[in-house]
Amino acid sequence: MNLDLKSLSRAANEARGLAMDAVHACSSGHLGLPLGCAEIGAVLYGHAMHFNPDEPKWINRDRFILSAGHGSMFLYGWLHLAGFDVPLENVKRFRQLDSHTPGHPESFETPGVEATTGPLGQGIANAVGYAVSQKMAAARFNTEAHKIFDNHIIALAGDGCMQEGVAMEAVAFAGHFKLDNLILIYDSNDVTLDAMAKETQSEDTAKRFEAIEWDVQTIDGNDMSAFFAALEKAKAATGKPQVIIAKTLIGKGIPEVAGTSKAHGEGGAKFVDKDRVALGLPENEHFFVSVETREYFAAHKAQLIERYNKWNETYQAWRKANPELAKLLDNGVNNQVPADLSEKIPQFAADAKIATRKAGSDVLQPISEAMPQLISGSADLHGSTLNYIASDKDFSPDNRAGRNIRFGIREHGMAAICNGIAYDTIFRASCATFLVFADYCRPSIRLASLSGLPVTYIFTHDSVGVGEDGPTHQPVETVSGLRVIPNLDVIRPADPEETAGAFVAAMQRTSGPTLLALTRQVVPNLTEIPVQTRREGVLKGGYIAVKEIEPLDTILLSCGSELQHAIAAAKKLGGGTRVVSMPCFERFERQSPEYRESVLPSDCRRRIAIEAGVSDAWFRWVGLDGKVVAIDRFGLSAPGGTVMKELGITAESVIAAAESLPTFASV
Repeated sequence: MNLDLKSLSRAANEARGLAMDAVHACSSGHLGLPLGCAEIGAVLYGHAMHFNPDEPKWINRDRFILSAGHGSMFLYGWLHLAGFDVPLENVKRFRQLDSHTPGHPESFETPGVEATTGPLGQGIANAVGYAVSQKMAAARFNTEAHKIFDNHIIALAGDGCMQEGVAMEAVAFAGHFKLDNLILIYDSNDVTLDAMAKETQSEDTAKRFEAIEWDVQTIDGNDMSAFFAALEKAKAATGKPQVIIAKTLIGKGIPEVAGTSKAHGEGGAKFVDKDRVALGLPENEHFFVSVETREYFAAHKAQLIERYNKWNETYQAWRKANPELAKLLDNGVNNQVPADLSEKIPQFAADAKIATRKAGSDVLQPISEAMPQLISGSADLHGSTLNYIASDKDFSPDNRAGRNIRFGIREHGMAAICNGIAYDTIFRASCATFLVFADYCRPSIRLASLSGLPVTYIFTHDSVGVGEDGPTHQPVETVSGLRVIPNLDVIRPADPEETAGAFVAAMQRTSGPTLLALTRQVVPNLTEIPVQTRREGVLKGGYIAVKEIEPLDTILLSCGSELQHAIAAAKKLGGGTRVVSMPCFERFERQSPEYRESVLPSDCRRRIAIEAGVSDAWFRWVGLDGKVVAIDRFGLSAPGGTVMKELGITAESVIAAAESLPTFASV
C-alpha cells in the first residue's frame, strides 16, 4: 500500500505540535528528537508497523523501542495518535505526577511502551533481547501449518545511544547471531547534548556496522518515502540485522535552534508559539489534532485490527492443533511456575561438600526440565559459573531453539539483553558471570528492578574465598552494594540445600529480579539443620538455623559460606545461643512483623553477624549494640582458606566478638 503522504505529513506536524506544547507547558523535556524524527514516527505508527492498540501486548506485534528515551514525547505523541490508551489529557500533563507520561518511558506505566529507557544505549540492547526472544519463539512454536510469530523488532536510537558501550556490546552480539528480525534506526542528526557530535565522534558508522555483520542503509530521515522504502527493504532482508542511518534535522520546526545542540532539550520551547503557526497549527489552540488526522488514524486502526483478527484465526487454529505447545506458550506468557518445584530437586547427600556454584548446577537441571521456558546464558564463563542447561544446546543462527546463550565477554550487554528477553514475557531469562563483575551489569540490574523484570542472575565466586586471583576478583563490597537496590532480591545460600531453596525462590518470584551469589570454594552440607528448614527458610529470607536450648541470650547471624562459622561458634558459646541464617535481607523484610520478631526477638540485643564482606548492611540486624565480623578492606592474593583466616572470617572471631559484648542479663 502506498503512503498517504498528505495525511502523514499533516500528522507529523501535529505530533511536533504536541511535543512543543507538552514541553513548553512543563518547561522541561527534550524537543529535538520528537521534532526531528516526526516523519519517522508518522511512517511507523501511521502505516508500516503491525500492532493492535486495543491489545498492546499482542504476542505477534512489531515491537518499537525508543532507546533515546529522553525523546519520550515522540513516543507519547504517536501512541496517542495511533489509538493506544494514552489520552490527550495525559499528554497535556507530560512529566507531572500520575500523568502516565513520565519524563522517560517506563514499561509498567504507559500502554505501548515496550521497555523502560532513558539511560542511553539500554534500549538498543533491550531490542536485541526482544529479537532473541522472538527468534526463540518462532523456532519453538511456529509449525509448517501455522506461523504465529513473524514480526520485527524496531529500535530508534541517537548519537548518545551509539556512543554507549552497552549498545556496542549488544549490536556486536546481534551481528554475530544474525538477528535479521532486528531493525535499528539511527537518528543521525550530528548533534549531542553539549555540542555538535563532531566534537566527540569521528567514526564511520556505516563501516563500523558493516564490519560487525549488519546490513546498512543511509537515507534522508525527514523524507518519508525514502524512510519507508528503507524500512521495507530492511523487513525483507534475511541473514543480518539491519541498521537505517537516518540523517535528520534535530528540532525541525523551530528554525531558531534546529540543527544545533540547543535543539536537543527545551532550548527551543520559548519559540514555539511563533513557530507552530508555520507548521500549519492554529495559533491559539494548543495540543491540536485535526479532524482529518483523527479520521486517518481511526481508519488505520481499523485496518490494524482487521489484520490482527486474521492472525487470530491462524492462532486459534494453531492452539487447537497444538495443545501442548499452546500450554507451554501460556505458561511462559503468564509466568507460570510449578507449585512443587522444590520437590522436583533431589536432596543432596548428607556428606556432600561442594561449592554452591556446583550445587546450583545440579539444581538447575531439574528446574530447567520443569520450566521449559527457562533459558540460561553466561558471559564466556559457563565452565566456571556452571549454569549450562545440560539437556539442551546453544542458541545459534542454526539453532534458534537452543536454551543456552553464549554472550561472550559482554557483561553489561548480557544483562541488558536479558532485560529485553524478560520484557517480552515468553521466556524466563537467567545469566551468569563472576559476582565482582556485577558492577559491569549494575545499570541493567537497576532497570530490571525498576521495571519488575523476573531476571535471575547466577553470579559466582562470591567472596574473598575466590583466593589466588586476588583483590581484583574478590568482591567485598559488592553484595552490600547490590542489597541497596530497591526490588532486587540478593540471596547468598550457605550450603547445597539452601542453594536449592534459592533457585526455587528466584523462579517463583515474578515481580522483580533475583541475584544468587554462589561460592567458588566448597562448603559443607549443614546437616544440623533439617533439609526442609533450609529450603523453606530461604524463601522467607531468614530463619532460625540452630535454636537455643537454654534461655536466649545471644543471636549469631550469617549467610553464605560463613554460616558454618556461626554454627561452630554457637557450640562453644553455650545453650543460650541462637543461630539465624539470613540468606536474603529483602525477602526477610517482606515477612510479617510477627515472623521477624519470632526470628530476631527485639529484647535480645546481644547480636553478632559474620560475613566475608563489608560490615555496614548488617547493623540493620545487629543494632548499635551488636558487632559485625566482616572485611572492611580489599582482599589478598592467597589460597581462599588462607585469606579467610588472615582476614578474621572464622568461628574464633565470632566467639571473641560475642565475649566482648555484655551478656543479655546485664544489658
